[in-house]
Amino acid sequence: MILLLGATGLLGQNLLKLFLEQGRRVKCLVREGSSIDASIVRAAAPGQLTIVNGSILDKAFVLKQMWGCTKVVNCAGTTDMSLKSIGDYRPVNTDLPLTLANLAYETGVHCFVDVSSANTVDPGTAGSPANEDTPFGGPFTASLYARSKRESEKALMDFAASHSRLRIVIILPGFMIGPFDSKPSSGRLLLAAWRKPLMAVPRGGKSFIDVRDVAAAIAAAIDNTLAQGRYLTTGKALTLKEFYSLQAKTCKYWQACFTLPRWLCLALGRIGDKLEARGRSNMFVSRNVRQLLVEEWYDDSRARKDLGMPHSPLEQSIKDFFEYYAK
Repeated sequence: MILLLGATGLLGQNLLKLFLEQGRRVKCLVREGSSIDASIVRAAAPGQLTIVNGSILDKAFVLKQMWGCTKVVNCAGTTDMSLKSIGDYRPVNTDLPLTLANLAYETGVHCFVDVSSANTVDPGTAGSPANEDTPFGGPFTASLYARSKRESEKALMDFAASHSRLRIVIILPGFMIGPFDSKPSSGRLLLAAWRKPLMAVPRGGKSFIDVRDVAAAIAAAIDNTLAQGRYLTTGKALTLKEFYSLQAKTCKYWQACFTLPRWLCLALGRIGDKLEARGRSNMFVSRNVRQLLVEEWYDDSRARKDLGMPHSPLEQSIKDFFEYYAK
């Protein structure tokens, strides 16, 4: 049986759907008040899916639920970019993965897969894309979210070095899009430009990937006993302007998209800093704005080679997001 944490999020729901389609038995830990899409739950065969409500930060609760499982996958994460302190991110992003690794070792779990972020490596360039060996760098070193994830990766790699019986895989996704984005999370970026005749965006970009490609990589990592360490699962590098052009073409609407000057973006970041200093949380602080001024170029060939990660067309990812959102 697989123990899955973070099953109510974008990646978690798509991963759970895949696991069930593959005939795997899954136990999901879900906090009170959260839920998994009903269509996924209904598709499970009798006895295939167990949903247990409780706090994933309750060590005793997690330990009790982990007994009898042979694999653990952690998709849980604190991603709110308006949080003001790294201490707000660490309980889930940094401390939880190491706790899970310790509990997995104690309970005899064979494989632990933790989902981190591609932003824990320098974003690279078109001529020299980053890979798993690229150091943490660029504007992401100021990101509280990325720092909390990088701390977790270091702790897990140190743990793996001295606990070889537990195979640990760390997945570093790019910007995931696709269906079952019920909050929505990354889908907010798509909705921001939906059918707007005019858009103005920073000059940077993202590495866009269909969330189901990342789910497929995780499923393969569980089965491939040779898979271990870090894997970038990042997809296609596009500027925000290029992505919105692709979205408009895919969804068949007209849009003029302009690139905001760098100085204006930085000025907005300074305004966000002042608001934060006055106690008003917001996402548009300098440490976040600077991330939107760089393109993200990653080499995910290791995941494609070792895990057979597919490369789905983003046009379909965009269509499927909006189709799901319209329900």
